[in-house]
Amino acid sequence: QVQLVESGGGLVQAGGSLRLSCAASGRTISSYGMGWFRQAPGKEREFVAVISWNGGSIYYADSVMGRFTISRANAKNTLYLQMNSLKPEDTAVYYCAASDQRYFIRRPRGSDDFGSWGQGTQVTVSS
Repeated sequence: QVQLVESGGGLVQAGGSLRLSCAASGRTISSYGMGWFRQAPGKEREFVAVISWNGGSIYYADSVMGRFTISRANAKNTLYLQMNSLKPEDTAVYYCAASDQRYFIRRPRGSDDFGSWGQGTQVTVSS
């Protein structure tokens, strides 16, 4: 099973940017489809973005479309999330996750297909 560790979270003003990273170990991420999810206080975990094993398909939540960019560097065993034009409603703990489904043909309906998770990194956007 792959181990995942997120980094890059922090406090930023509205309109600012952050870049999250997810470093994998134990197995190569080229074996997995990868995704980012987030959970705000008092809310359920929600889908943010997914990327297929080779970057061939990418899907975003409507709420982040045009502002966030998911990418991966399989040679570095690392997943990224570039977040621009951040809003206070983006405040949440962000998690990266790995799925045995290597190629996505649609947005995931939930997180059940993702079997490996990181511990999360806090993103706080002030108004």
